Amino acid sequence: MTTYDWIVVGGGVAGSALAYELVKLGSSVLLLEQFAAPKNGTRYSYGGIAYWSGNTPLAQQLCQEGIEIHRQLSDELEGDTQFRELDLVLVIEPGEDVGAIAQSYRSCWIPPQPISVEFACELEPLLNPAALGGALHTTHGHVSPEATTLAYQQAFRRLGGEMRLAQVTGFVREGDRTTGITTPTGTLSATGVIVSAGGWSRILLRQAGLSVRIYFSQAELIETPPNTPTQTHTLIMPAALKRFEQEAAAGAADARWNQPNQEVVPPILDEGVIQFKDGRIRIGQVTRMISSLEPEVDAAASESALRQAVGRFLPSLKEVPGTWSRCPVAFSGDRLPLVGPVPGAEGMHLFSGFSNPFAIMPPLARRYARHLVEQPDPLLEGLSPGRFGT
Repeated sequence: MTTYDWIVVGGGVAGSALAYELVKLGSSVLLLEQFAAPKNGTRYSYGGIAYWSGNTPLAQQLCQEGIEIHRQLSDELEGDTQFRELDLVLVIEPGEDVGAIAQSYRSCWIPPQPISVEFACELEPLLNPAALGGALHTTHGHVSPEATTLAYQQAFRRLGGEMRLAQVTGFVREGDRTTGITTPTGTLSATGVIVSAGGWSRILLRQAGLSVRIYFSQAELIETPPNTPTQTHTLIMPAALKRFEQEAAAGAADARWNQPNQEVVPPILDEGVIQFKDGRIRIGQVTRMISSLEPEVDAAASESALRQAVGRFLPSLKEVPGTWSRCPVAFSGDRLPLVGPVPGAEGMHLFSGFSNPFAIMPPLARRYARHLVEQPDPLLEGLSPGRFGT
């Protein structure tokens, strides 16, 4: 039986990027994905590269490295990631304190700048000026999440990597050491196993009896068909994002995650819109924190809330034909991913929990592969899954 150097569990953009970087360094790598038609956070991502948003020295360094990688990644992978840079308009509702909101971004590497309502509507003619109390502006990177993942996977295979469709049902353990994984059709062996399964990461680790502070939200959104005739010109997001505060609160309520089907913290709605090169528009998002991967949700009510909220700012999108969907999204609770060995499980690693994935994941995939194969990288110490203690 073949023993791989690494088995990477999860074929989303994070797992695919890390598998590519490992095989590029000469490792034998098996990449596993459980769904032929992915249902993960990559599939429903906005694909935004918020490289401007790094607000600590570590985040700023990774964001700088990330945007430089994206600018040449299509050439490196020999596959079009559909990279571009476009205007980001952060909308502010009437009555909100524009100055205070702008000040909250001052620690960013490239702080968004206040602009007039009139200029915001010049940048995005679909905006309703009556719904705006102000706006901020910066330049934002963007890729197609699906195209980027496919480009990583194709480059991975060209270098000799192997990819299979298989569900991981468990881990092979010899004492505290992980030596492989089990699937419905058999056992696969490896020197090391890396869990990069997004929203499924917590469930896999819990089934193995491992307690790691990684969580998952349910992101709910509407996607229009390709070639939607309505044309946006910018990426639209709320300036006062609620999601990061929600993630922090959910991470602080760790005990509730171990109870079945619990609402850990109340849901939030952050209105956002992005149109892809093929004309699809993704409208989101409602974010729920429930301790079940498939909670019962009133899809019609969720879709109505999304349409009402986005319709205030962009009236032409209120009734645009589209399909409501949801997916689990991994996060850690402190806005930093979990990258490193899993405590108490020698040979098992975690590469998941990216709250700002496309900005910082590519450089971390590159750094972590080198860390595992060539030499330790001190920058990764602060991202260890053990940083929260027990």
